[in-house]
Amino acid sequence: MSRRVVLFDLGGVLFGPSLQHLLRSCEREAALPRNLLQEVMFEGGDDSPYARVMRGHSSLSQLLAELERGCRARAGAALPDTFSVARAFEGMVAEGSVNVPLLRAAVELRANGFKTGVLTNNWVDDGAGRLFTATLLGVLRRHFDVVIESCRAGLRKPEPALYSHALQALRAQPHEVIFLDDVGENLKPARAMGMATVLVRDTEAALRELQELSGVQAGAGLLGQKEPLPTACDPDSVSHGYVAIRPGVQLHFVEMGHGPVVCLCHGFPESWLSWRYQVRRRSGWATRGTPRSPRGAPSRLAQLPALADAGFRVIALEMKGYGDSAAPPGERPPRGRPRREPGDVFPGIAQAVLVGHDWGGAVVWNMALFYPERVRAVASLNTPYRPADPDVDIVERMSRVPAFDYQFYFQEPGVAEAELERDVGRTLRLLIRSASKEDRLPSSPGFHGVRERGGLLVGFPADAPASRILAGPALHYYVQQFTKSGFRGPLNWYRNMRRNWRWALLAKDRKILMPALMVTAGKDPVLRPAMAQGMEEWIPHLSRGHIEECGHWTQMERPAELNRILLEWLEKLPASPAPPKLCRL
Repeated sequence: MSRRVVLFDLGGVLFGPSLQHLLRSCEREAALPRNLLQEVMFEGGDDSPYARVMRGHSSLSQLLAELERGCRARAGAALPDTFSVARAFEGMVAEGSVNVPLLRAAVELRANGFKTGVLTNNWVDDGAGRLFTATLLGVLRRHFDVVIESCRAGLRKPEPALYSHALQALRAQPHEVIFLDDVGENLKPARAMGMATVLVRDTEAALRELQELSGVQAGAGLLGQKEPLPTACDPDSVSHGYVAIRPGVQLHFVEMGHGPVVCLCHGFPESWLSWRYQVRRRSGWATRGTPRSPRGAPSRLAQLPALADAGFRVIALEMKGYGDSAAPPGERPPRGRPRREPGDVFPGIAQAVLVGHDWGGAVVWNMALFYPERVRAVASLNTPYRPADPDVDIVERMSRVPAFDYQFYFQEPGVAEAELERDVGRTLRLLIRSASKEDRLPSSPGFHGVRERGGLLVGFPADAPASRILAGPALHYYVQQFTKSGFRGPLNWYRNMRRNWRWALLAKDRKILMPALMVTAGKDPVLRPAMAQGMEEWIPHLSRGHIEECGHWTQMERPAELNRILLEWLEKLPASPAPPKLCRL
């Protein structure tokens, strides 16, 4: 029988200790009654704290709080005042280690033509040790074809649907798969489906059994080096990189500087170039003879304080569906649950500070909720955070806000595209303007009643005057990128309202626990400052910045003020911990 796929569990197989061993160690360390933590964690069966956290319905911090309450309720005065489940738990996890022989075996199998994957029960780690989790998962993603976490799939082992999900991700049939796990109950569904299974109790014995099943002499391979991100740069240009996030889809980014990573995510209808004042301090725009990157972007940036000069490694993304990050032709919004992988945002980096504007703001808030281990801190310009409300349908809620009427005009594929692509230069000159008196249009119907008047740009001047914040080489680059990719990809961000809402409901009870910053703009006609009131209820470590004389395009309208706010906040962040030792893998 031909085997061509090997699936490994994480805790207890590729990384130790196992959860059961971890719980027992915590009980001994804190002198708790035997099995107290396990009884509290698994009480409730399919609705136990363990089941909920493994399905992603709660986060690690919520699990630890539940365990703390449960232990105190059961043990009462027997627990010392200094007892802390979180402290004991995180200390034990930090002392864990990678099973190097099994990881090398996986690398060797892959080199021999096998597909390899990790199928693990795992939680959303929003704890103090989340950098460790991010680094460990980063190592695994470099060496395996897929890494499937139960908390991302909304399922848990031993539910058969999770195994079917893994088979689909690997495009494999059960009889082609070998599955290794240290829990016998997790192997039963795999065997019932037709997979070969290995119960891991001893590494050497597991390697011998894996070798017999696969026919490969595993365990002698060397670990690979870090894969360099593809770039195209010269001394006078910003560095452009391109990374494949899935077959047929690449993400384009611009990178500059050295130090802690700050990742910038733009909105609609923008480009990575909207961050030109935040990326770097250089001489002003040259109108002729300007050196250009291989993709045609002007390379010299405005002379203003910038994040790269302040000691940060800045990565400005071109979001999916835009310019060189365009999705495959004909791609439509996905059916079912939206796919949000951390690699979609900053591949190859364990943890970063995320800064987003407009749709980019929505992205970074959701990264902080669903992938907190990847986020050192998070900041949003203009876009506030509100948890999804299960009692009010998102379409109904948005339909009550007249300023959001344009989003309903965007829903029918092809309609808005035809209008916005008719004259890309005019579209951009009309939409991307500052709130200053000098930049106001002689007539502007705004965003109310767009469907009634028959188009977003209906009623605007036919001959659009130059914009004070997007002109010259910057406008030329924008036009070039939107002419290349069209508006379908950017507009598709608006066509997932209900799907995104249903997905966000999974995190409705979570809080964003890392340091955060909300920057509001006094003259934004759509994302008004009042919308950001009360965010501290869900984001306890929230800082605020406000720029009163600023419209929607904050990073282009008021770059000096924004840079000052960002830098003051960044400089106050707790120092990044040293990379975990497993980075040497």
